[in-house]
Formats: sequence, C-alpha cells, structure tokens
Amino acid sequence: MWTYFGDWRGVLLSLWAGSMQNMHPQLGAGVEEHSRFFDERWQRLYRSLYPIGGCVYDGDRAAETARTVRDYHLTIKGIDKHGRPYSALNPDTYFWAHATFVMIPVLICEHFGRPMTPAQKEQLYAEGVQWWRLYGLSMRPVPPDWDSFRTYFETTSAEVLEDNKATRDVLDIARIAKPPTAQWLPEPVWSLLRIPISRGFVWLTVGLYSPAVRERLGYRWSARDERAFRLVGRAIGTAWRLVPHDRRFHPRARSAWQRSRGQRPADAPLVETPARNLPPMHERDRPTHYCPTA
Repeated sequence: MWTYFGDWRGVLLSLWAGSMQNMHPQLGAGVEEHSRFFDERWQRLYRSLYPIGGCVYDGDRAAETARTVRDYHLTIKGIDKHGRPYSALNPDTYFWAHATFVMIPVLICEHFGRPMTPAQKEQLYAEGVQWWRLYGLSMRPVPPDWDSFRTYFETTSAEVLEDNKATRDVLDIARIAKPPTAQWLPEPVWSLLRIPISRGFVWLTVGLYSPAVRERLGYRWSARDERAFRLVGRAIGTAWRLVPHDRRFHPRARSAWQRSRGQRPADAPLVETPARNLPPMHERDRPTHYCPTA
C-alpha cells in the first residue's frame, strides 16, 4: 500500500473512484443531499488526499487520522428520494468507499505500470483490512482474503451500483474550473485546454470501468478504444520509470518515506494541505470538512 497508494498516478483514477463510490445507492444519496463537492472539485480532491493518505502513511498517528476521517461523516445521514434510509457510516456503505481505495493501487499497476502478482494483491488487501480496522467500524462486511474481496467488488459493481444524479454530476466535468495551481492561466486558454482534458479524463475513466458498469451507465467501448487505452497506459508506465522516487508521491506520502529513512524526525508535524485547497471561508466550520488551518 505504501508503494502505490500515494502515487500521483492515482489522480488519473479520481473520476473512476468518485463515480464508483457515488453509484452506491446510500453513498450517492449522501453526496446528493450533503456534499458541496461540485462547487470546488479540484480543491476538494487535492485536500482530501492528505487525510485519506494519512490513514496509510501517518505511522503511529494513522489511527488518529483514520478516526478523524471517519468522524467527518457523522452527520451524513437521512432518507433518500426513494424513501430509503442512508448513513455514510453504515459499515456496508463505508466499506464500499474503502474498497475503491483498495482497488486504486491494483488498477494503477494493471493499467499504468506492471500488474501485481497474486501474492502482491493478497498482501495489498491484508494491508487494506489493517487500514479498515483503524476506522473502528464493524468488520462484518469485510471479505477474508483477496479472492473473496474481488468477488465482492465484482458482485457489487454488477448488482448493487446504480446510475444516479451524484454519479452523473461527478462525470460532468465539461465546464470544470481551473485547478488551484493553474490560476495564472488566462481564462480563454483554460477554456480551450479543458476540452481535451475533460474528455480525456472521462475516456480514461470509462476504460477503467468493468463491462457491467459501462453498460449500467450507457457507455460504449470499442476494440479501438481498448487498443488506444492500452497504448496510453504503457506510455504512462514507461514515462513513470524516469520520475525520481520521492517525486512520484503526494506530499503526505513523500514525507512518510522521508521519516522512514530518517530524513525527517519521526515526530515531525504531519504535512497538511496548502491554503489554496481550503474550503470557502463560510464553509470552514462545517464538521464534514478537513480544514487544518481554520
């Protein structure tokens, strides 16, 4: 999990993870009724990487980080538009979101690097279960091993996930705003750049979906798409080998690697999100937000 979860290639899976999570009926209902994600997509994505990554990389402090992440979800509950009760902390619902995070390293390696061996997948999943325990939630929905987890993931994808507004909203990035790090770009330039960027992200996401999810969402995927997808994946994997080790990782993960090598004190303050990723001022006191400098 350390080797791959904090890898910047994971950003290529952000639409996949967000849409797969939101297709879960309870999770999608919570997003539709409680989330402000769509008002600040980039900021929410980039700041979420810090506490979620911290569950993996914070060492002796990871349990505290995980409980904090869990508690952001305490107030997310209600009745959806179909009259079904939902709660973000329902163990089945929360475990589905966790399951998508466990799958991210597998998909990074499968599509943008070198596929994991069965033993590596088994180890990854065992570490994912260790991570889940940090949340302090029920172990009832947790499959015992990688093979049963894979069956759970495929069955949920085919039989539980649904096409809903929260999913469609995640995938609708045609008018996405500039990333916080690109505010210097003139708006006309960004208006041109975001066309290939948004289409490329959605295309990659469709390539990452299983056939069952593609069918549920009404996407077509041709043999030509598959060939192009594999070529792009190989190109990314080849280029990635040239990136220095620490530069491959998100700052929270990078700092953990440095602590592990003695390049930072073991008790050095955890790296938190920069101010450019913080929520709007009027949102910073909401209990659902990670906002370390508020």
